[in-house]
Amino acid sequence: MLHTESMEVTEERCCCQPCPAQPSLIAMKSSDQFWFDLLDSRLSRRDLLRVARDVSGIIALGTLSGSAANARQLPRLRANPFTFGIASGDPWPESVVLWTRLDRIALQQIGHNAGPASVQWEVAEDDGFRQIVSRGTASAIDRLGYSVHVEVNGLRPARPYWYRFHGGGVSSPIGRTRTAPAVAAAIDSLRLVVASCQKYTEGFYTAYRHIASEDIDLILHLGDYIYEQAEPENPVRRQVLGEPHTLEEYRARYTLYRLDSDLQAAHAVAPWIVTFDDHEVDNNYADEIPEDERQTGQFPLRRTAAYQAYYEFMPLRRSSLPRGRDMQIYRRFDWSRLARFHVLDTRQYRSNQPCGDGQKQRCSGATDPAATMMGTTQENWLYDGLRTSGARWNTLANQALIAQLSRNEPAGRTFPMDMWDGYVAARQRLLSFIAERRPSNPVVLTGDIHSNWVADLKADFDDPRSPAVATEFAGTSISSGGDGRDVSPRTAAILADNPHIKFYNGQRGYLRCQITPERWTTDIRIVPYVVRPGAPISTRASFVVQNGEAGAVPG
Repeated sequence: MLHTESMEVTEERCCCQPCPAQPSLIAMKSSDQFWFDLLDSRLSRRDLLRVARDVSGIIALGTLSGSAANARQLPRLRANPFTFGIASGDPWPESVVLWTRLDRIALQQIGHNAGPASVQWEVAEDDGFRQIVSRGTASAIDRLGYSVHVEVNGLRPARPYWYRFHGGGVSSPIGRTRTAPAVAAAIDSLRLVVASCQKYTEGFYTAYRHIASEDIDLILHLGDYIYEQAEPENPVRRQVLGEPHTLEEYRARYTLYRLDSDLQAAHAVAPWIVTFDDHEVDNNYADEIPEDERQTGQFPLRRTAAYQAYYEFMPLRRSSLPRGRDMQIYRRFDWSRLARFHVLDTRQYRSNQPCGDGQKQRCSGATDPAATMMGTTQENWLYDGLRTSGARWNTLANQALIAQLSRNEPAGRTFPMDMWDGYVAARQRLLSFIAERRPSNPVVLTGDIHSNWVADLKADFDDPRSPAVATEFAGTSISSGGDGRDVSPRTAAILADNPHIKFYNGQRGYLRCQITPERWTTDIRIVPYVVRPGAPISTRASFVVQNGEAGAVPG
C-alpha cells in the first residue's frame, strides 16, 4: 500500500524541516462549469459519452490545481468557516486522513470568491495540544468546494490522536482519531460501530449522538449518506430542495446533512471508513443505468457530479479522487492480524438488474453468470484479498443483503431484485469461494435494508442441511423509514420462509461490534423513535460468532 502526500498539502514534523510545497498541476475551469458547458453544447449522445470518458483524467488533474504554496492566507474572518465540522478517516498504521470544509459564506463576507485559501492544521497526542506531533498548511480550493483532505503521515500505530484546523483567526472543533495497529502487532480487541441510511427528511440523527458517546475505535458507514430524492409530503425535517443532478445541487444536499450537530459529533470521535450505495447518486442505479432508464444518456454527467460531491464531503484519500464518472471506492484495511476489512462497491460496476427492480419472481437472468454485483475486476480483487489474508476475522463491508430473502406469495416465491437475490450466480460464486477456500471467520456487514437482520450465509439456502459458511449482520438505518417498529405482521412469515435468518428488528439505530481473537460480538443498538429528538438508546439483542464457527448465536 503506497503512502502518498496530498498534493495540496505541505506538512511539517516537529524537529524536522518542512516538506517543500508541491507545484500546481494544471489550470482550468472548475469541473462543474466544464460539465455545464458540455451539456450546453450540441454534441450527439454518442459523442457526449465519448467525451465523458476521454476527459475523466483531465478533470481529476484540474481539481488538484492550487498548492499550499500559492494559497492565500485568510484575513480575520467575521464568521465561523468550520460550520461543517471536522472528520477523519481511512486509518493506516502510520497515517490518517483529516477533513474539513470551509464555509463559502464566511469566505464571501471577506471578499474571497475564488482562488485557494490557506488552512493550518495540527495533530497532537493529547486533547490539550501540549504534545503536538505534526502540523502543516493545506490549500482549500474552489474546484473541490473548499474542502480539505490532509493525509498525515509519520504517526505511531495503534494510538489515539487529536486534531484541529485554523483559518482566518478561527479554530475548528477538536476531533479525535486513531491509527490502525501495525500488521505484526498483537491486538486484543477492536470496537467498531456500523451505520448507514440517514434520510434527513424522515427523522433526527439521535443515533449519531449516542454513537458519539460510545467508546469506539472505528466507524464504518455503508452507504446512503444522503438521499437524492425531492422532499416528501409532511417531512419530519424540511429539505426544500429538489432532486439534484448537478454538482452544485449535490453540494447543497450534503451541506444540509453536514450541518446536523449529531452527525458532526459522531464524525469527531473516531475515524470513519466509508463507501457509497445508491442514494448518493440515484435510487437503485446500476453502473450507468439510472432508475429512470429514459435518462440514461445524461446519467454519466450526473454520476460525475455526485461522485465529486461525495469525495468533497468525505474523509477519503486522494486515491479515491474521482476521475470523471469513475471513483475508486473499493479498498482494503488491515487492523493488525485481528481483522481485515474488504470495503466493497456494489453500485459502480454492477449489471443492470437482470429481472428488473422490486419484489418479484425470479427470471432466468438472475442465474446468468454474466450478471454481476461487483464487476470482474473487483470480484477477483476480493477473492485475492480473502485468499492471502492472515487476519483472524475477514470482514466484507457490503451494501445490499447477501442472505436469501424469499417470500411465499400466492403466485409463487418472490425475491428483492436489487439485492444479491437478483444476482444468484454472482452470489453463488462468492459463497462457493468462501466454502472451498475457507478464509478465516468471514463476517459480512451490510446496510441498505433499514432494519436489523442476523443471518447464516449458506452455499445452498434452499437446503436446510447446508452448513453455514459465513455470518451476515445487516444493520438498520439511522433515520430512513421513520420510527419503524420492532416486528411487523409479516415478520413471522418471513422468518419461517427463511430459516437461515436468526433475527429481525425494524427500529432505527446502529450495530456495535466488539472483536477479539476468540469471538465477535454484535450488539443491536436501537432508539424507539426518530420523528422527534431526544430518544434513548438500548441494546435490543446481542449475537456472538465464535472463532472457527460460522454462524451467529444469541449472546
